[in-house]
Parts: sequence; C-alpha cells; structure tokens
Amino acid sequence: MHAYRSHTCADLRAAHVGETVRLSGWVHRVRDHGGILFIDLRDHYGVTQVLCDPDSPVFKDVEKVRSEWCIRIDGVVKARDPELVNPKLATGEIEVFVRDMEVLGAAKELPLMVFGDQEYPEETRLRYRFLDLRREDMQRNMTLRSDD
Repeated sequence: MHAYRSHTCADLRAAHVGETVRLSGWVHRVRDHGGILFIDLRDHYGVTQVLCDPDSPVFKDVEKVRSEWCIRIDGVVKARDPELVNPKLATGEIEVFVRDMEVLGAAKELPLMVFGDQEYPEETRLRYRFLDLRREDMQRNMTLRSDD
C-alpha cells in the first residue's frame, strides 16, 4: 500500500464497500454525535466522511484531532444507511470506519478559516494567501483558469 493513500477522497463509492483503504488529507470538520466521531476528510480531489467509535483502537487519538490538521487514516469502507446517504457528496453513499490514524501535521488555530463562506478583508487574505489558496472558491477559480 502507498505510504499516504490507496485512494483519493473523491474515489470511494458503494463498489468499494468492505475494502481496507488508506486516505490522507486535511480535517475539514469534526463532529461528535454521542460518542461517535465523524470527520470530513478533504484533499484536492474531494471529501470523504470517516467515523470512529469507542471500539476503534485509535479513538483516544482521533478525539484530539482538530480542523486543518493533516492526517492519514486506514479504515474499512462501509455503506451508509439509505436514509443517511448524502447526495451532495460524490462519496455520499459510503463512510470509512477508522482502524488506524497518523497525524502528519498538527495545526494551531488558523487566522483565516479555509472552509465556509466567510469574507475577509483583502489585506488579511493577502497576508495569509497560503491559506486563502486552500479555500473552495479559490480552488475552483484556479481549476477554471487551468482548463483554458
């Protein structure tokens, strides 16, 4: 298996259910639903939801993860219940149950949020342009320009 990924965060579909996969990317969002942790893992290609429950051997480590940390996870692809399918995501039919995790890069609180529709003054965006370039609108603009 590759050191960082077997698939990108946009690759996995229902046909991959039952496979063991390795994903790497930035933690887009972390949600705690009654002891079960959900992480939206983002890379340049898309977003995949991963989950971790107290039965996972790395649950204590996953609890410490914060937005914009870069992580690598190993896990098993599971099908979502039909009522929980997210049609807004290409990977919305599946989720990955975490079996192992490695923090590749922890991040402090960011001065400019990478996700969301928040507007920032141009001076702030220019000062932190390395973060601004990660934002979805900027990624879409760069992709559009490169397609010419």
